Amino acid sequence: MLKPASLRAALECALPELAANPDRLILYIDEGRIHSRYGDSLSFEYRYRLNLVLLDYAHHASAALVPLLAWLRVNQPELGLNPDLADGAVTFEAEILNHASMDFAIRLQLSERVIVTTNHDTGETTARHVGEPEFNPACGPWELVFVKPNTAPGWTTPSPTPA
Repeated sequence: MLKPASLRAALECALPELAANPDRLILYIDEGRIHSRYGDSLSFEYRYRLNLVLLDYAHHASAALVPLLAWLRVNQPELGLNPDLADGAVTFEAEILNHASMDFAIRLQLSERVIVTTNHDTGETTARHVGEPEFNPACGPWELVFVKPNTAPGWTTPSPTPA
């Protein structure tokens, strides 16, 4: 699984005190499962909850959540695009330690795809972790949703109501 290390690097970049004190950011995975369907390959998807705990965190929660949400936009975009997934995909708890710091725990629902191929000549099997498809709202049908709203075929824009 590659996303936990990627998220740690993003948070350490956004919050330099975590890079200086890496023991103050704890990451662990629970509720992990494998999603696989029998077919022509052994490809599968990791699905898990990633837990982050910021110990003795002395900033506002938003200072950690904004870079985390930016990371999710690239690394787990469906959480922001699908309302059914968005609710509950990021949860948190905080233990207020004193007037200046807290232990801040964040839980994320993540997935990672693994493409498994077999070279039929050598019999060698390879597992390749693949990233998320690049999200570009100006590409294909997304253009109608994000760039040119209310222009999809069959969409009628209500006429303004006279004042």
